[in-house]
Amino acid sequence: MTRSIKSLLILIWGALLLVSCAKKLTETEKEKLPKRKEKDLVRVLDSISGIQPHWFYTKITTKFADTNRNINFKTSIRLTQDSAMNALITYATIPVVSAMITKDSVVISNKKDKCYIRQSMGYIKENFAVDFDHRNIEELILGMPLDYDSTQKYFQINDPYNYIISTHKKRDLRRNEREKDDIVIKYFLSDDAKGLKALQIDSPSDTASISVEYLQRETIDGFDIPKEVLVQIRSARNNMRIEMTYEKIEINQPKEMILVIPESYGKCEE
Repeated sequence: MTRSIKSLLILIWGALLLVSCAKKLTETEKEKLPKRKEKDLVRVLDSISGIQPHWFYTKITTKFADTNRNINFKTSIRLTQDSAMNALITYATIPVVSAMITKDSVVISNKKDKCYIRQSMGYIKENFAVDFDHRNIEELILGMPLDYDSTQKYFQINDPYNYIISTHKKRDLRRNEREKDDIVIKYFLSDDAKGLKALQIDSPSDTASISVEYLQRETIDGFDIPKEVLVQIRSARNNMRIEMTYEKIEINQPKEMILVIPESYGKCEE
């Protein structure tokens, strides 16, 4: 073996050693969180689940990517608590889609193709592989604990670096994966255990998994509202990544919600 080859091998070996050491250092950098009781963490979830504005408005810059597309657009959202949500999607400042979502229906006006969709809430699951109702969409937009039920029993998942409350015990999670009989939701609380920083939803029967990370929040009129959100949806049919940045937020300032479908529009082709 020549001296130059030996020198090269020594250099590569040294670099790998440094990377390995750096990785170990990074992995141990994060400090363990103080231990907290399960009942105290559940109490936090219970508290923040009930804090919601009656009226909400925001403009969101969205980056959407799936196995077929990669697009950027803006969305204006108006919602009234437990009633309706109105969304207008614009691309290059041009309105292309408007939608109205209520407790039992989804109505979409496609301005680009001059057609409309009028469906039940089942349309959400059929197209996005997630069985969300109107309330769940509100919770997602507002950064609230998804589908939290104060009458249900919740369990702490032991993790030295995260505060995690789950709908299932740890031993039941493995059983559920095998039997595919239920939806599992994990709530990740912030390091100070005062807010919600992430969600993970798994539906083994649909082979679907959803993760929601609230990367940044801000307090507006006493409400803890998301500022930057990352949503990732993985299913057997598709993988989606949605990055959302809230640019303008108004709390409890009523706004009219209108969806007009011109008479000339026909039904969108399935």
